[in-house]
Amino acid sequence: MHQKEIELPRKLVNKLLHHAQLSQEIEACGFVGKDESDNYTCYPVENIAETPSKRFLMAPEEQISTMKAMRDKEESLFAIYHSHPTAPARPSATDIELSSYPDAYYLIISLNTKGVLEMRCFQLLHDENIVEITLTMSEE
Repeated sequence: MHQKEIELPRKLVNKLLHHAQLSQEIEACGFVGKDESDNYTCYPVENIAETPSKRFLMAPEEQISTMKAMRDKEESLFAIYHSHPTAPARPSATDIELSSYPDAYYLIISLNTKGVLEMRCFQLLHDENIVEITLTMSEE
């Protein structure tokens, strides 16, 4: 069962926000892996959607190589992240419909916040139930 609050290291949060800022016109996306010692790795993946400014579709070959890299590092899939260039940091109908990893968290970064980035975390369940998870940040 998912927790109602998770703590992410500042270094990981900075990487996720930086990736979103580098891709302001499109939805940046990728995976976050986590090992048994609570070390996190950010894995950016190319967005190949037909309209990447409005949705994300991860490149299949990069998804496969990322999953292999996580396995090789003895990490599990912790989260899927993506940004919303012009929308709030909450799941869109498409995000919910296409969610395919019920055990992963979904981190959504909004660039539509007048200079202050916003990142929120959700658990997307197949019955269209959406649970927001409180994010806190550690200095690790």
